[in-house]
Amino acid sequence: MMNVKDLTSVYDTIMSIPGMNDQIKIDLKISRRNVLLLTQAIRRALRIPGDESNPDLIDIASSESKDELLALSADCLQKSGLVDLNDRLAKL
Repeated sequence: MMNVKDLTSVYDTIMSIPGMNDQIKIDLKISRRNVLLLTQAIRRALRIPGDESNPDLIDIASSESKDELLALSADCLQKSGLVDLNDRLAKL
């Protein structure tokens, strides 16, 4: 098992590979149910810190990357017409 410093270094190296910041287009067909699940999964991953002794990639991602994930989530909700439903579910 790698220590946190080594694992962070490996993740940083992977994320700095040429082309990793290139924009790509994804044609995605997903059910509304899965849009809600994806949105909640993204928000939960960004909200709940991981195990510091074994961090995940999301734990060391830049704030810009995390903001992009939240924007993707919001865009999916908007396109599926589920913004209001998601807001109401979040209040439960």
